[in-house]
Amino acid sequence: MLRLFHFNKLSILSSKASTFLPLIPIPISKSVKSQMGSYSTSSSSKLLFRQLFEKESSTYTYLLADSSHPHKPALLIDPVDKTVDRDLSLIHELGLKLVYAMNTHVHADHVTGTGLIKSKISDVKSVISKASSATADLYVEQGDKIWFGDLFLEVRATPGHTLGCITYVTGDASDQPQPRMAFTGDALLIRGCGRTDFQGGSSEQLYKSVHSQIFMLPEDTLIYPAHDYKGFSVSTVGEELKYNPRLTKDEETFKNIMANLNLSYPKMIDVAVPANLVCGIQSKAS
Repeated sequence: MLRLFHFNKLSILSSKASTFLPLIPIPISKSVKSQMGSYSTSSSSKLLFRQLFEKESSTYTYLLADSSHPHKPALLIDPVDKTVDRDLSLIHELGLKLVYAMNTHVHADHVTGTGLIKSKISDVKSVISKASSATADLYVEQGDKIWFGDLFLEVRATPGHTLGCITYVTGDASDQPQPRMAFTGDALLIRGCGRTDFQGGSSEQLYKSVHSQIFMLPEDTLIYPAHDYKGFSVSTVGEELKYNPRLTKDEETFKNIMANLNLSYPKMIDVAVPANLVCGIQSKAS
């Protein structure tokens, strides 16, 4: 049975197989640029892409938009409360319409900017995984598609760092950006991965998630994580398959590595997790 809901010119069409959060078509420029570099993408694409950084928590926020559509629909992945004004100013300057504010998981190292964004732009919809148990307007799970114009992100469940981690991957159709882009949250970092000792984490589950949902993507797929602490901005599936010091190992070795990291207690976890479970500390009760 199909259900159709309308949200300000966008709709969600859900079935047992997938959920569609569409609907505004767009073309893409021949180069897609981040703050620190650029790469070529297919001329049929219409993607506007920006990689933004919050230095205190070393968090990347990603802005994607279908720049050729009249409404220029846009989404933010993993916004941070401290940089909301910067991000919204950029969106305004670029003439975009923010549709979704999305999280890859319930973060433990910063407060999401989602609630604050919603307080400033009332028709923005928050998005998070159904498995996260967090508050949001829209819940997604494995196989769902999030549309913004003619472009879409595919949802892949990648639990292990937390129970509710998901990876957003650009579409695999011929009219979608090439190479593909994977926004991996903390599941897969550049030459690393997220810790597995809090929030229902599991090293066994994380290993299986990365190998079955991310490493199976084409090797030229670009990897954009939620954090980086060494100055890297992007990697590829092929690079991580060769050089990731943890996830190139067999599963038992990986589990042993993760069990002996001896990491300190996350300094923001007692503030960030409760706030992020309700869409950010600024979120209003519905």
